[in-house]
Amino acid sequence: MSKVVRLADHRRKQKRVFFTRPELNQLLSIYSRQVVRGEWRDYAIDQRDEAAIFSVFRHTQESALFTVVKAAPGARAGDYALFQGRQRLAAGLSLGDVLPPLLATLGPVPLFRDSDGRP
Repeated sequence: MSKVVRLADHRRKQKRVFFTRPELNQLLSIYSRQVVRGEWRDYAIDQRDEAAIFSVFRHTQESALFTVVKAAPGARAGDYALFQGRQRLAAGLSLGDVLPPLLATLGPVPLFRDSDGRP
């Protein structure tokens, strides 16, 4: 005879983590600025166990230049972390805490000039 099993009883009870709309706006604003400069060409948003990951790439086939990780609340090193390759650049409790080291490495945004050289 068959036994009925509820799948909900056997699924993982892990909390899923997502970037909020304001967080994505901040990340995509930085990304679009670097695309205009010709520095970055691709990005990826990944979901792993108890973490959301935003990565930027110079070329699609290369490894990520920078990665922002949003971990589930209660993570040991803070909820957010910024990596350059495998090196951790910053960790903090908010996205605003980890973005300044990234912004410092990017430099100023160039002004667009028309064909006459005027901004």
